[in-house]
Amino acid sequence: MEFKEVVGRRRSIRFFEPDKPVEREKIQIILETARLASCAVNAQWLRAIVVERDKLPPEKLSQLKTPVAALTLDLAPVHIYFFVDLGVVNRIKGSRLKELVDAGALAPTHGWSHKFVDDFVYPQILEPMTRNREGYLAAACADAGGAVHNALLAAFDEGLGACLNTPNPMLTRQVFGVPEDWISLWVMLVGYPAESWEAGGQRPRPPFEELYFEGEYGTPFRRDAAVVEKLKAAKMIQAPAPLPGRREEIRGLAERLGLPE
Repeated sequence: MEFKEVVGRRRSIRFFEPDKPVEREKIQIILETARLASCAVNAQWLRAIVVERDKLPPEKLSQLKTPVAALTLDLAPVHIYFFVDLGVVNRIKGSRLKELVDAGALAPTHGWSHKFVDDFVYPQILEPMTRNREGYLAAACADAGGAVHNALLAAFDEGLGACLNTPNPMLTRQVFGVPEDWISLWVMLVGYPAESWEAGGQRPRPPFEELYFEGEYGTPFRRDAAVVEKLKAAKMIQAPAPLPGRREEIRGLAERLGLPE
């Protein structure tokens, strides 16, 4: 698919074919996409543990559930548990920034050199940043979240369905035995959709001009109707939910999958 159509087709899929396996190749593509995402200071905070649902002991699967995600965890054949590695910045001490200098991505025209990293960027910016846990956590999670959303789009480009949920944050680290400085972020539930790919239509969003401003707060960035039509033609903006027949589709899924109506 073209990029704009991938964005337009993305839905939070919550009905999966529970017994249809997902090819390992497609999971690797999802992870490769996350790895190539933009990342501040090239730190690469994001970590992931891929789990086949049926290989999780039932007691561990139960520990990972929350009231809003229990059924979806049961239906999705593959779970990708994402974490943020807060210890990485002080382990690498700017070394990956120096890799960017060597690769020509950070150029001397902009002040970059190994010495600049060693004498200024790491000791005066990065290391002190890690001591402000609240601010550091927010920055690292935001950065990792961008990579996860790249991965989410890759799943749809591969013809899969996916949904992001928050697993039990207190128990996820315990279930997987991750290091102390890893923080649970999200679980991406992945599989082949049991529902139609439209999944009832494109989800409701607030009006464009309530969200985005030009020059200063209070001055809306005016939405151009011609651009909207262009994006509709590219299948990025699609028919809004609820599509006709969605309630009937849900009832049919409930009956087929043995779910409560």
